[in-house]
Amino acid sequence: MVVWLILTAFAALAAGAGAALGLKNWKDSTAQKSAALEAKRIFESAKKEAQEQKRLRLLEAENEAHKKRSEWEKETKQRNSELQRLERRLIQREENLDRKIEGIDQKERQLQEKEKEAARLKEELQQIKDQEIQKLENLAGVTADEAKALLLKSLDNEVKHEKALLIRKAEQDTKQEIENRTREIIVNAIQRYTADYTAETTVSIVALPNDEMKGRIIGKEGRNVRVLEMLTGVDLIIDDTPETVIVSAFDPVRREVARLTLEKLIQDGRIHPARIEEMVAKAQKEVESKIKEAGEGACLETGVTGLHPDLVKLLGQLRYRTSYSQNVLKHSVEVAFMAATIAAELGINVEKAKRAGLLHDIGKAVSADVEGPHAVIGGNILLKYNEDPDVIHGVAGHHYDEEPRNAFPILIATSDAISASRPGARRETVEKYLKRLEKLEKVANSFEGVDRCYAIQAGREVRIIVKPDKINDDAAWELARNVSKKIQDEMEYPGQIKVTVIRETRAIEYAK
Repeated sequence: MVVWLILTAFAALAAGAGAALGLKNWKDSTAQKSAALEAKRIFESAKKEAQEQKRLRLLEAENEAHKKRSEWEKETKQRNSELQRLERRLIQREENLDRKIEGIDQKERQLQEKEKEAARLKEELQQIKDQEIQKLENLAGVTADEAKALLLKSLDNEVKHEKALLIRKAEQDTKQEIENRTREIIVNAIQRYTADYTAETTVSIVALPNDEMKGRIIGKEGRNVRVLEMLTGVDLIIDDTPETVIVSAFDPVRREVARLTLEKLIQDGRIHPARIEEMVAKAQKEVESKIKEAGEGACLETGVTGLHPDLVKLLGQLRYRTSYSQNVLKHSVEVAFMAATIAAELGINVEKAKRAGLLHDIGKAVSADVEGPHAVIGGNILLKYNEDPDVIHGVAGHHYDEEPRNAFPILIATSDAISASRPGARRETVEKYLKRLEKLEKVANSFEGVDRCYAIQAGREVRIIVKPDKINDDAAWELARNVSKKIQDEMEYPGQIKVTVIRETRAIEYAK
């Protein structure tokens, strides 16, 4: 019974599972059919929509193509119309050109006929001219060539005389104008900058506290003074002058080092070779510091900036150098101000002029070690430190060691001469002064026709008396110009030299 119930239960379960499975299969089949129908409907709808879009796109493309074609046809029509208009204008121009060419041909034929007529008339005139010349030659007794030569000679003499008169007048007018303008510029420059000069010598005097110090300076058997002279390169003069030692040297830097060394040794009181060597080293450092300060002070005073430190040092060394007893650094500062003032009057670059004026004698700082003119040496130094080309040319050419290419060498030379020739600026030895006067007279006597000449006014004027039978009035002007040019080329002198040529004619008769 139990077994049967179990079997019945299993049979019922199997029947239920089969029924459920069948129901599920029926549902799945129905769903698949519905999905297929829906997909087919969607596909058909999409296909219809795509066909509609295609039809609309084709319609738009046709409309656009029609529009483009209409525009193209319109543009083509306009171009054809423009071409036709241009063609008509070209045809009209060709017709006008043909008419002009025809008129030119006609005028050319008329011109040829006139040229033939002119040639015929010219030939007739030449025949008449030849006949008249022949008649004139017969009457005058000279040929046409001879008459022409006489006329040219007469005209040449007349032209020479008029030329000399014009040259004299032009020179007088130009000279007067230049002198007035130059005097005005130079006077303004001198008035705007003034400075006093103290003549410097080649010796320095060191005061001693007592005469006993002289023996200590000399040392045992003169060893101290020998060491000091050897280290500094100076001469010590220790004589009977009370409480005084004289330091003598042509090199002012060495003289200053020796002076400072002596003062330090006197103040310290310990004087022996080792101490002397130590004090010399300290004095050299102190002088180097003063040199740097002097260079920087000159730059600050003149307003010149941007100089290389080595150039500032070389500039400072000029503080201890003199030229005809004139301090070279003070002279350079004055030349800088003079050059700037004159440059402003002439419309030249003031900064370059001032820079070149300050550096114009920088070659003197090394002239003892380098051969050549100090102007050329200075130019080479500035070239090494990439200075401005105009500044270099102004420095290198201020003594005309090179041909001036612009106004800067002449400007610096003028400022240099003004500074050097000012009263009290320099002292000149009597021997050199006399030699300059002799050379001045020698230059004047070297010209033909000079009878006598005299250098007057301390060499600032030379008066030349010429032979009147060899030098006429016109040639006197030329002689004055030639003498002044030769003086400029062969001599060195401060300021300017006036050349006066005197021609005297005397009429002498005796009453008997």
